[in-house]
Amino acid sequence: MTDVEAVEFRAFVADAQLRLSRAFVATYGPERGEEALAEALAYAWAHFDDLHQMENPVGYLYRVGQSRTRPRRQVAFPAPGRNGLPDVEPRLVQAVEQLSERQRVCTLLVHVHEWTHQEVADLLGISAASVQVYVRRGLESLRRTIGDLHD
Repeated sequence: MTDVEAVEFRAFVADAQLRLSRAFVATYGPERGEEALAEALAYAWAHFDDLHQMENPVGYLYRVGQSRTRPRRQVAFPAPGRNGLPDVEPRLVQAVEQLSERQRVCTLLVHVHEWTHQEVADLLGISAASVQVYVRRGLESLRRTIGDLHD
């Protein structure tokens, strides 16, 4: 890799790493999420010439991270107050864990990390309308599980 390519790679990783990290942790929890991120970035290093030519390299790396990590039975999200997470409704963590993978990813990226529906759609390779449906269903499920917090 030339010096110019190394600079381009570092710039690409600076942008992609945070986005991928948030997506993987939202999808799989911290342990598998970090594993998926490492796999995706290792692939990026080895195949940067190919990635550089792609229309959606971050979305492609998301798929790489998914396919190169083994699934685990339960997503283990950290308890509120640990790892710099804010205090939240105690039942929220368990309710989020019970969402389907797509609902969890879409809901967390849109409402926690403030991604647009289109940004999530590009990452997952689905339409923005599908993201909207997953977010709506995720929020409905959370409301059913937790109840109305304003009562």
